[in-house]
Amino acid sequence: MTSSNDSPDGRTPLTGRKKRKLLFSAGLSWLFDAMDVGMVSFIVAALVVDWNLTAREVGWITAINSIGMAAGAAVAGSLADRYGRKSVLLWTLLIFSIASGLSAVAASFAVLCILRFVAGFGLGGELPVASTLVSESVPAADRGRYVVLLESFWAIGWILSALISFFLIPEYGWRIAFLIGALPALYALYLRRSISDSPRFAAQQGPKPSFRERIKSVWAREHRRTTLTLWVLWFTVVFSYYGIFLWLPTVMGRMGFDLVKSFEYVLIITLAQLPGYFTAAYLIEKFGRKFVLVSYLLLTAVSALGFGLSKTEGALLAMGICLSFFNLGAWGAMYAYTPENYPTATRSTGVGLAASFGRVGGVIGPYLVGELVARNVSISIIFSVFFAAIIIGALAVWIWGEETKGTEPDRRWEEDRERSRNKVHATGR
Repeated sequence: MTSSNDSPDGRTPLTGRKKRKLLFSAGLSWLFDAMDVGMVSFIVAALVVDWNLTAREVGWITAINSIGMAAGAAVAGSLADRYGRKSVLLWTLLIFSIASGLSAVAASFAVLCILRFVAGFGLGGELPVASTLVSESVPAADRGRYVVLLESFWAIGWILSALISFFLIPEYGWRIAFLIGALPALYALYLRRSISDSPRFAAQQGPKPSFRERIKSVWAREHRRTTLTLWVLWFTVVFSYYGIFLWLPTVMGRMGFDLVKSFEYVLIITLAQLPGYFTAAYLIEKFGRKFVLVSYLLLTAVSALGFGLSKTEGALLAMGICLSFFNLGAWGAMYAYTPENYPTATRSTGVGLAASFGRVGGVIGPYLVGELVARNVSISIIFSVFFAAIIIGALAVWIWGEETKGTEPDRRWEEDRERSRNKVHATGR
């Protein structure tokens, strides 16, 4: 006899204290990731002053970080399906921590870009693997909420990065921020003993599919629409997020605020991320993944348009708070939704590839803003581009996405494959 928390196929998810410990342990690694990414947005604002960087060079620093994240997501996602979620999580955490620490002693723009690529590789690899680990380890009834709560650690990390940047960068310079970014290397030693691979991954029997077989499965005819939907979703969300938030302190400066005032406003805007996550965590189990994704994305789009059109200090702050609230709530829902569309054998590969394609948007977004700023394009037009992109992502999920609330991905995947086989057999094609 199985407990009520057991999954139908006999794999037993974590319950009680164990699942909360996993959430906290994986969440801290997520927090450190956010600290690193968040501090880059503040550091580049300081580098503009310290190294006299042009708008294009600022765009390159933020873009190269996302290029590394794209590579890391694809590689780590594949490796996690073969060697386990835990080991890949630890290695990616170490890679980005070491590269971040070395960034503190970078003496040139070129060296800093190389180190940011390596740090991005570790960051991009850690995120989809951590979300897959949590998604596979908790009961279906808690799955969406726990992954969104995992994502909420991103907001805490970003808030810490804003605090560090606000209090330390103006006083001690930008190198101290990178040194703090090396601390997660010590945390990896603790993480090595505190977490285990997910019950679903550990329960797999027989040889694991090759990388080619996993790619073929992700793009199989019966699931091609799902994968395409996820890739569009990830691209538009990451494109808009990194294009907006990595440039936010610099955009504030362009609007006439000094460095300290820009950091203060970004900190206030960042605080709105936490209630965005918490409301999404509640709604995602009550109304489903598609409802949260579509509604939060549409409200993000409206907020982006409002931010770009704001003329007063109060309106700018209000729209920035709304933008932060809804955008990060959508991020949490996206991380909860994506793993539920793939079976255990290919889950991390599917999530990693979607995240990797999304990071292409993370490359284009900041670089595009740099180019537009360099050409003196107005802020309202720049944010209109993000408005359009987010609308496309919301429509893709609304029209093509499938609701996954309460489903068992392995069982649903097999049922979809069986229906596809029957259809082929019936039509003779």
